[in-house]
Amino acid sequence: MTTPDQQDMTLHQPGRSLKDYLFVLLKGLCMGAADVVPGVSGGTIAFITGIYDEWLSSLKRCTPAVLLRLKREGIVKTWQYINGNFLVALFGGILISLKTFAAVVLVAMDTYPILVWAFFSGLVAASIYHLVREQRGWGVSEAVGLLAGIGFILAVAHMAPAQLPDHGWILFLGGFVAICAMILPGISGSFILLLVGLYPVFLRAIHNLEIDKLLWFGAGCICGLVAFSRFLLWLLRSYHNQTLSVLIGFLIGSLYVTWPWKNALLTTTDSHGRVVVLQQENLNPLNYLAATGHEPTILLAVVWAGLGVALVLGVELIAMWIKRRHG
Repeated sequence: MTTPDQQDMTLHQPGRSLKDYLFVLLKGLCMGAADVVPGVSGGTIAFITGIYDEWLSSLKRCTPAVLLRLKREGIVKTWQYINGNFLVALFGGILISLKTFAAVVLVAMDTYPILVWAFFSGLVAASIYHLVREQRGWGVSEAVGLLAGIGFILAVAHMAPAQLPDHGWILFLGGFVAICAMILPGISGSFILLLVGLYPVFLRAIHNLEIDKLLWFGAGCICGLVAFSRFLLWLLRSYHNQTLSVLIGFLIGSLYVTWPWKNALLTTTDSHGRVVVLQQENLNPLNYLAATGHEPTILLAVVWAGLGVALVLGVELIAMWIKRRHG
């Protein structure tokens, strides 16, 4: 078994080509699109696409201590140490997605909500299968962690939303907590923002480029990334089975959040006239038409859920084929 330091030595991948980094950028685009949708986690996408460990390990190195390394070893070696190319490609994709592709996802959510949620459910279901295969064994502690993870997500999903003022320090705390949620599979950072009433503020700040608010929020995100990524990476290395069981519980619980047939209980309207759902309930698809007046499109939803499953399994099969070919 390798130590954390030995594992860190394998972090940098000098063999990556421009094409490889374009794929990392694409994964960042998917993470950004997921993070803007309440109920879907960018951490889940990182898990699905196989970059979760490298992402956390790279973030772990971005501490104030890296400035000493910069002075001692120079820009090139320090950049390699923090896996800078990977981080730039990944976060570049996330930021581009937040500003552009996220709008497409939001339109799709408004136009075809059942199909989009079904697709996300398929992604999550397949990633659960993937993580269960990674689990090294099940015991009492793992079972307790699994149930705790499920219970936590269900508790968060049933919380009533609040409304906090958009002061700078509140935006900082919102960014800190939301980015920690983004790192964890199954917990949506945007859903946390919804719970505290900052989601419309965040979307409006991005759309209108309100620099002061974005700086406060971004500072909170950076601090949250650096602090929480180190803690989570330590958990995965020190208590792998127990931590993985909790993460599996998060994903199982998130299937409740991504259930396609929903009925809005509480909504609000943002500054651009778009309706934002604050609280909703899950419905039996057989009762969906009577409750909402809309067709449940069950067959299409099953097809799109299958596409989500196929996408994850397909990516995994391709990764295995590439590994065998170059191994």
